[in-house]
Amino acid sequence: MKEELIELIARVLQVLRINMSWMTWNLFLAFIPLALSVWLFRTRRGRSWVWWLGFIVFYAFLPNAPYLLTDVIHLIEDIRTIQSIWMITLVLIPVYLLVIFAGFEAYVISLINLGYYLHRIGKSQWIFRVELITHALCAVGIYWGRFLRFNSWDFITQPDALLTKGLEELLGKQPLVIIAITFVILLGLHWIMKRVSLSFVNPPSRGIAVTSHSANTDTPNAG
Repeated sequence: MKEELIELIARVLQVLRINMSWMTWNLFLAFIPLALSVWLFRTRRGRSWVWWLGFIVFYAFLPNAPYLLTDVIHLIEDIRTIQSIWMITLVLIPVYLLVIFAGFEAYVISLINLGYYLHRIGKSQWIFRVELITHALCAVGIYWGRFLRFNSWDFITQPDALLTKGLEELLGKQPLVIIAITFVILLGLHWIMKRVSLSFVNPPSRGIAVTSHSANTDTPNAG
């Protein structure tokens, strides 16, 4: 019994050690657009060419944040490897949930910062439309990353392959279905987590109600 437990723990540690490399890398990529969103949208700076360059890089790396949702496929492989309900429930699943949640929360906060910027420049009516466009672009980016194995920097290193092969794939029925499903998932999860995140920033008032004159209640501390 003791030897079996030691062997099981060793197997779990081996699986976690293997996963930590890609988990750390993917989280790093997910936090790049988050950091850029703070620099671009939360600081009062003019839209110079440096700002626009940062904006392009922001959108190029943004799909990396919700991309972590697709890493659940590794969880299935790890479950088959460990085959212990207790280790899977108490160790493996919590680690995956934490990584996936952190990546998607980076996506949500990045879009909240973008919405804050749009509200600040008087374009609050654009927020929802920009979010929809962003979800659609990220759905395409997730498909390119997961199925075609493209990376964000391929826009620079191999733009011809990305545009030719990437656009050709989008004409197929199956890719369109996958992208559409991904878009719906992003839309739903973002809607939920955005409100949860904003509830921590703007908790509901208790006692005396205060009338807000903000043009968009989904944007924290804007104005």
